[in-house]
Amino acid sequence: MSELKYDALKLENQLCFPLYAASREVVKKYRSHLDALGITYTQYITMMVMWETGSTTVKSLGERLFLDSGTMTPVLKSLEAKGYVKRMRSTDDERSVIVELTNDGAALKDAAVRIPFKVAECVGLTADEAGQLYRLLYKILNTSD
Repeated sequence: MSELKYDALKLENQLCFPLYAASREVVKKYRSHLDALGITYTQYITMMVMWETGSTTVKSLGERLFLDSGTMTPVLKSLEAKGYVKRMRSTDDERSVIVELTNDGAALKDAAVRIPFKVAECVGLTADEAGQLYRLLYKILNTSD
């Protein structure tokens, strides 16, 4: 009976483990496509937001990506060094840093446009399953503190 007490600690009983492992596997499927563009997965998701917004604050970008400023800063420095974004202090509030998409960053969008479709082909989910998983994952994200 005392072994039952520890069942919750078995790896097979953890929700976090398959989420973690599946996330790593999906990100791995992006690698060859992103290597061809010379960017990492974190840079890619950052660029996705930049392609949508054109300009945003570092704070807003981090909130949207669920990343802290300690993670965002090196990602943005690297993207800036590649010429895809530029960062500048806000004239309204010096504490705020604005990130702006450059012409080269906008051009990268055309090179990346097929990546989601290529990755979706090798994930092994139907469109309905992918939609259900998406909704469930965002349910978790939106209830986290």
